[in-house]
Amino acid sequence: MDIVDEINTIHRVVGRADTAAGEARTVLLRRNYDAPVEDIWDAVTSPERLPRWFLPVSGDFRLGGRYQIEGNAGGEIVRCEPPRLLRLTWVYGEPVEGGYSEVEVRLSPGQGDTTTFELEHVAVVDPEFWDRYGAGATGVGWDLALLGLGLHLGGGGIEDPRAWEQSAEAREFMTLSSNAWGAAAVAGGESPDEVAAMVANTTAFYAPDRPAGPGA
Repeated sequence: MDIVDEINTIHRVVGRADTAAGEARTVLLRRNYDAPVEDIWDAVTSPERLPRWFLPVSGDFRLGGRYQIEGNAGGEIVRCEPPRLLRLTWVYGEPVEGGYSEVEVRLSPGQGDTTTFELEHVAVVDPEFWDRYGAGATGVGWDLALLGLGLHLGGGGIEDPRAWEQSAEAREFMTLSSNAWGAAAVAGGESPDEVAAMVANTTAFYAPDRPAGPGA
């Protein structure tokens, strides 16, 4: 794959939103896929297809039902309007009283069999965590998910995701993704100096320096 091209296909926006739980941080990803709306809707809602590009998901796949992503977040389906809109609460780990975290996927048809895909994650975030990692903490993970979706829709995929995450290709992707989220944060009005530190911390988390091998 062309890593730079994959990074550049995504438009990223970092912002803020008012919620019942207080001011939230928002990350928005938008990209076009060469696939019809109905196919993408099926890919993001079908328990049979989700493991092929994302992770296994179990639960009650209906409005008001609860879901759990294997080794990741869980929550409730709070809005479902096939094949255009899906909104979920998004809880990673133990629920926090008064916390707020929701993910919304929006699909709109483009020209021919193309679709504009939008994913927005809105969450009230611990200020210390945000100051350390910024938007890239979740943004890089969502970039990886959209990469997987694109490969799946094109008839391909990553055969061994865990092994791929240790590859030079994956490290390049995650590093460029972290930088791209930093640029989006600066465009959203955050301090360039503070964002630079966030990007460094996020990159170190996703793509840490490897120890030198024997004889290096």
